[in-house]
Amino acid sequence: MRNGTADGTADKPASRTDDEELVQTLTCPLDYIRWGASYFGEAGLAFGHGSDNPVDEAAHLVLHALSLAHDLPDTYLQGQLTDAERRAIVELLRARVTTRKPAAYLTGTAWFAGLAFYVDERVIIPRSPIAELIGDGFQPWLAHREPLAILDLCAGCGAIAIACAELFPDARVVASDASTDALDVARTNATRHDSGPQVELVQADLFDDLPAERFDLIVTNPPYVSREESEGLAAEYQHEPGYAFHGNQQDLSLLTRLLVQAPDYLTEDGLLILEVGARAFELEATHPDLPISWVELQHGGMGVGVLEAEDLAAWASAQTIGG
Repeated sequence: MRNGTADGTADKPASRTDDEELVQTLTCPLDYIRWGASYFGEAGLAFGHGSDNPVDEAAHLVLHALSLAHDLPDTYLQGQLTDAERRAIVELLRARVTTRKPAAYLTGTAWFAGLAFYVDERVIIPRSPIAELIGDGFQPWLAHREPLAILDLCAGCGAIAIACAELFPDARVVASDASTDALDVARTNATRHDSGPQVELVQADLFDDLPAERFDLIVTNPPYVSREESEGLAAEYQHEPGYAFHGNQQDLSLLTRLLVQAPDYLTEDGLLILEVGARAFELEATHPDLPISWVELQHGGMGVGVLEAEDLAAWASAQTIGG
């Protein structure tokens, strides 16, 4: 029985009889995880917003519907469910297929760098491989340096900024974004994580409108997917704010602008961490002399680069002179 198509349109909805049959037949969480995984695979869902396969996606939604933690003992997955619990699970799994919304939007929660963040359709769901660098304390890139001023540029829901604040409790962290909607979500997350005055939210289009200040560490996951690429992504991605993907750019002008301006906001021995995904190849081809070191990621993803302030300043100066 199929209730959705890969292009994001819904087939004939499941009947009440179909769902009641499920409720009476499937009795424990493990049953629903198994059925949900098959159902998602049959519907041709796209993953990549926290899980990369139908089993993990189904498990995430089943446990959320039951208000259970993801690390509970496996014996709980064999427990008997009430009819109300079963119906809640079926409703949530059906919604994943019929709406094609990513699971994080259905649950209002996304996990990043080991922390839970509130998300809705005003922000992209955090999934940057920069989480791996945060988990490693930005080593070996920071070496002995202890950042006391950190900027999360294009902060979205504030996940990177808040995770950095947790990592460096003595640092002042600025989270900037051009979107007031994104900053509203980031404010919610800062409150939930009790970030207090350590995390400051600023509305700014890249470095424009930012106060004149220098940072020891700038971390950014800016819009880098072209508008054409964004429109060609699976239906799940179309629920995310398109501007946060492409910034209305078809070329590398936004990334180039960021790189040229960044030295004015870095301390002398500051560090810029930049994610550009698959556009790393285009960035290297366009700027072959860019002094960027690409990180060998151990947990998936690509296109995360590290730039030292002194090297980047010399490069940016050459671009200005040449331009």
